[in-house]
Amino acid sequence: MLTRLHEYVTAEGIPVAHACEVGVWLPEYSNLVGWIEGGTRSTLVECDPVTVAKLRERWGTRANVRIADVAVADAPGTLTLHRAGASTFGANVPQSPARVNDGYDPARGETFTVPAVTFDTLDDGTIDVLAIDIEGGEWYVLRHLVSRPAVISVETHGKRYVNPFRAEIEGWMRAEGYGAWYRDDSDTVFRKGWTAPVEDRSRPKSWFKRLKIAVRGY
Repeated sequence: MLTRLHEYVTAEGIPVAHACEVGVWLPEYSNLVGWIEGGTRSTLVECDPVTVAKLRERWGTRANVRIADVAVADAPGTLTLHRAGASTFGANVPQSPARVNDGYDPARGETFTVPAVTFDTLDDGTIDVLAIDIEGGEWYVLRHLVSRPAVISVETHGKRYVNPFRAEIEGWMRAEGYGAWYRDDSDTVFRKGWTAPVEDRSRPKSWFKRLKIAVRGY
């Protein structure tokens, strides 16, 4: 959330004709704002109907934007999600940031059910930059990925949380020729063909605490 992905990719001169984000949340927090506003073809995958309405309100009329209002899972069908604001997560994940870091109790929270698809039904093989933040379900995107983007950003960690499929994600990256380019407070950004040491681009802890209060209210 609030990453500088567009800034860093642009600074490296990496060509981007198609950007995709899975798990967008609110428009102002999208990794793709710079590409969308610059006219780059952009695919936004978001399943929460409340959030989808806000995305359509802001970008629904733009010819360069496709909004796919479905969940991405390991198999097609339906998926139940637990609503937790920016940390809304699917019932199909063994752990999520909301449960590990915030003590969220799914039994007491609000749930909703949406259609679910595998990512290969959304991916036409042309994605250059892919950002995935679906609260523990990121591996389900990667294992059905058709494209081989130049840059892939994945939520892998944050506070006490570690992605439950981190080993699978890192193994897939190695097998496909990706190296960890940099890490921030919650994401690891991988780059095709990258062999240099991973960079730490985390924010100061005081900044991250202010962001948490602003987004989650505590």
